[in-house]
Amino acid sequence: MKSIAIYGCGGFSREVKSLIDQINNDGGEYHFVGYFDDGIAKGTLIGGYKVLGGINELNLYSKNIFVVVSIADPKIKSKIIESITNSNISFPILIHPSCIISDYDVTIGEGSIICAATIITVNVQVGNHVILNLACTVGHDTKIGSYSSFMPAVNISGEVNVGTHVYCGTGVKIINQINIGDGTIVGAGALVHKNLPSHCTAVGFPAKPIKFHNE
Repeated sequence: MKSIAIYGCGGFSREVKSLIDQINNDGGEYHFVGYFDDGIAKGTLIGGYKVLGGINELNLYSKNIFVVVSIADPKIKSKIIESITNSNISFPILIHPSCIISDYDVTIGEGSIICAATIITVNVQVGNHVILNLACTVGHDTKIGSYSSFMPAVNISGEVNVGTHVYCGTGVKIINQINIGDGTIVGAGALVHKNLPSHCTAVGFPAKPIKFHNE
């Protein structure tokens, strides 16, 4: 059995625990050991499993273990991952058994979480530590940068290029041949029909930048 833990104790973390259970039900071999979180007291029970500590305890963990960072905010997620320096830790790719993923030239980076009912077609590159939440779709010849997060029911059409650290809220629609710059936030329900620059927040139908923010 492969030991696995989750960093984070929020609602999405409990969904990730359920995802691990469903992978195991489909023939997986993960043994869940508990949670890590710097904002929750060590020893706190989450669904019957203990919080084992924070980053310090994780970096001192003496056995080989897989760790899933279940944080949706791209900036926070990347900072947490950068702070994990323990060579005993690996980052698994978690894919729900109900997902439809083409065998034709699809790559998914380490630490990525692909939730139930997501569809990924052909010639798709997904970076490291990407979250594709429930019922997302990713069209052909699309590239998604590392640390990006997509909330439920985001539809990404073909030939789209998404930068790193991008966040798309629930129900975002991205049409073909769109570029979204690094660090951009797209509000829930937006329709992206034109390229979006880096480090902006865009909302609306169609989506338009309403502010820019620091890297």
